[in-house]
This record gives sequence, structure tokens and C-alpha cells, in this order.
Amino acid sequence: MRHHRHARHPALVAVAALAAALSCLGCKGKPSPGGQAPSATPVPLTPQASQAPTAIETQPPVTPPSKSSLIEDERNSISVFREVAPSTVFVTQRRLVVDRMWGTAVEVPAGSGSGFVWDADGHIVTNFHVVDNAQSLLVRLQGEKTFPARLVGIEPRKDIAVLKIEAPKELLKPIQVAPLREPLEVGQKAIAIGNPFGLDHTLTTGIISALGRQVEGAGGVTIRDMIQTDAAINPGNSGGPLLDSSGHLIGMNTMIFSKSGSSAGIGFAVPSTTIARIVPQIIKTGKAEQVGLGIQLDPAHRLERRNGIRGVIVMAVIPGGPADKAGLRGLSEGDRGLVLGDVIVGIDGKPIEDYDALYNELDQKKPGDKVKVDLLRNGQKVTVEVAVELIS
Repeated sequence: MRHHRHARHPALVAVAALAAALSCLGCKGKPSPGGQAPSATPVPLTPQASQAPTAIETQPPVTPPSKSSLIEDERNSISVFREVAPSTVFVTQRRLVVDRMWGTAVEVPAGSGSGFVWDADGHIVTNFHVVDNAQSLLVRLQGEKTFPARLVGIEPRKDIAVLKIEAPKELLKPIQVAPLREPLEVGQKAIAIGNPFGLDHTLTTGIISALGRQVEGAGGVTIRDMIQTDAAINPGNSGGPLLDSSGHLIGMNTMIFSKSGSSAGIGFAVPSTTIARIVPQIIKTGKAEQVGLGIQLDPAHRLERRNGIRGVIVMAVIPGGPADKAGLRGLSEGDRGLVLGDVIVGIDGKPIEDYDALYNELDQKKPGDKVKVDLLRNGQKVTVEVAVELIS
């Protein structure tokens, strides 16, 4: 009796073939368990252009920029700040407040500004308006050490004040003043360091926007030759240094032009040439030297305004002074009151219309210099030569 082999169902054949194919995935040509090498390369389950596995991309870790990646201007700003920040100080004005109900008195902060170390003896330079009407003053150095300060002297007409602290010399780093032989140029870099809004040692940068500006100062006269800069200057920057790219002092930040009270890109600084001339005088004598003609006049210009006079009325002539020797005449008494003497209307050919103009013209002179003074006398113009002298 012949036994017939039953034919295998087609579906079973397909399953077996699929199992064999799966068993060969990744075998890379190795013999199958049955001892025979696969007859064909396995086909991927998902069709791809390449059979190589896709690599997982990873981002490299973010590292801070190295010094070599900084541009030259950035490196310069960092260098100047590190060099000059120890020379910049924080000046605080304090006033005594009395509580009459409880019978107590306490000192409270009444204003603040910036300043800078002038020398190793502890002299500090700041603005006059920073210390005006102060009852006591404190100066804080970069290392957070605070010292009481005494007022050495002021020059309100230049908005300059000099303080002194008793601090160890190792804590004092005097600022370096720009050489006089290097004139400033519009467009050159300007760096301001100060304590705006009480924020310790803040740096802002910009350029010199203009030179030779005239701005009314705290002393009631125009400060001439001011530096204009767009480096941000805010309340608290007053008295701080304005520096060039070498870290040298080129000015002292003094005021801003702003309707809001904050920086609007127009700041003004007293030039270092004025500071270098005035500060040593204050340290030596307690006040700035001033030259004059040996006359008495009214800085408030009241008599001139009342009578519509353009010029400076000679109120009186100091006996034995240069004006007396040159024959100038002051006011005199007449039958109907005061009689007008000489009115100064020019110095060395430059018109003089008020005390402000007279002060600034004479401020450029040294004791012993001779000036030609244009006078209006009895309705006639007269010119005389007068030697200027120091005013005591």
C-alpha cells in the first residue's frame, strides 16, 4: 500500500521562508544553523536609500568665548576698566536730621556722586555740586572700605571740589592725567566710570561728540571748553572720570542735557586741563587762584540790568591796584545820587557784555600779564592797558 506525501499549504511555505529570512538578518553571510549559507542578502524591512544605520547627531557643548575671540575694542574697554576702577570712588553726602518730638538726631544720606583718587596723600576730586551744603562726607573705595572725608576746598565756577581721606597708601591708586601735548579729537573713544543710581563701579563707552562747549555751571558762570560725549552719564556719575582709550583722565563727568533726568546721549565733562590747573591750587591754598584788575564789581549784574547797560560797571577801584594805576574810575556820589564811572566793554578786542564774559577772559591770564581794556567813559570809548594780579 503506497503512502502519499501530503502537499504543504502555500501559506505555510511563505511563513517558513519569512522565518528563514529573519533568522539571517545581521548574519552577514555566516552559515545558517542548517549549515548552509543563505542564498540571498536580506532585504531591509523599511526601504532606504542607504542600508547604513543613521547616526544620532549631537551638539558640541557651548563654551564661553576666550580672550582671543574678543575684538580689539572689547579688550581695550576691559583693560581700561580694570586699570582705572580702583582709582574711582563713591562719594556720599550726609546730613543731620533732628527729631524734635523724640529729641533724637541721626545722620542720613542726602546725596551721592562719584570721584577719583588724585594722589597718594588721599586727595579726592569730585564735583562741587556733589558736596554742596554737605554736613559730613564719606568716600568708599573699590574694596568697599569707607572713610570719612573733609573738604579741602572748592571752585564753584568750575564745579570742582577737593576732599581728603586718611587711608592707607596701599589702598590709594592715583588716576593718570592725559598728557597736555596730546589734544583731544572729536570722534575719539570716551570711557566713563562712576556710580550711577548708586550702582557700584559702572562703565559706559562712547565717543567725544564735540569740544569747546559752554555750559552754565553750579557757580553761576559759564564753564568753557567743556567736553561733550555720548557715553551714558546718569545721576550718580557726577564727579567720575572720563577717560581715553589709554585709561588717562581727559575730563570729569559733570552734567547731562536731558528732559527726563536720565542720559539722553548728551553729557558734559570739565576738561582735564582745567582740573590739572585748579586742583593743585586748591590743595595748596584751599581755593583756586583768580586774577583780576583790582576793581570791585557786582557778579549778579543788578545795576547793569536795571539801567540796560551792556558791559561790566566798575563799582570801585582798589587803591594802589593795577586798575588804580591805569586810571580806571568807579562810581561816585553826585548831587542826584550815584554817578557812573567806567564800564568795561572789551578785553583784548573781545566784547565783554557781563561778568561771565569778563571772568572767563581773565581766567585765561596769568599774574603779571597785561591786557588792553576797552572802557565806555562819559559816552566815549577809551582803551587802557592794565596788568592783572592775583585776587586774595
